[in-house]
Amino acid sequence: MNSETLLLRQINPSFIQNGRVTSQAFRPTPKDENKLSVYDGDQITSENSWIHFTSNPQCRSDGVMAISHEQCDEQSIPVIADGIPFPEHAYLNFSNMGKGEIERKAKILVSKAQERGWLYQAR
Repeated sequence: MNSETLLLRQINPSFIQNGRVTSQAFRPTPKDENKLSVYDGDQITSENSWIHFTSNPQCRSDGVMAISHEQCDEQSIPVIADGIPFPEHAYLNFSNMGKGEIERKAKILVSKAQERGWLYQAR
């Protein structure tokens, strides 16, 4: 990965309110253990990441948005390419942040993703 690598995030339908993606899409939940899963855009296309994600019947996504590695660096959010449970997997590590800081950074990330727009949308 480099600073321009796009980190692809699946957007669950519940993360969309009044036609806009909420910061919840870029905020880890307690079950995530403060690690927000993304796809490494250098290794997979947005469409293929959506196909991979939604091939699991328990996973829902209306499409794919992205932030860049550089945008995470600007927010001091470490990006970890772990390749687990699949080769293109990475995560944003929010482990050393409090709830308020996570929320503030999630709002910035969703704003950056919205500026970029949808990279893939399910039809």
